Amino acid sequence: MAWMYILKCSDGTYYVGSTTELAVRIREHEDGMGSRYTAQRRPVELVYSCEFASIVHAYEAENQVKGWSRAKKEALMRGEWDLLPKLSERRGKNR
Repeated sequence: MAWMYILKCSDGTYYVGSTTELAVRIREHEDGMGSRYTAQRRPVELVYSCEFASIVHAYEAENQVKGWSRAKKEALMRGEWDLLPKLSERRGKNR
């Protein structure tokens, strides 16, 4: 099994990652060894995780979510699936 996860950093930003060992990876982030980004923004808090059948699928989800706006990531975390398409619309698009 594998996971795509989102951490909330001490500065309020989000970090998106993927792993096959969620508890170990979170501990690495908390210890400052997870990534350069989170090492400078500790403590971190796990705010979302989603399990996948393979690391390939988790990594694909990570890359997709990394490109999302903050609002769209927060809708995902709240489980507000119906908002995701609306939040995908380009800003300033004529309606």
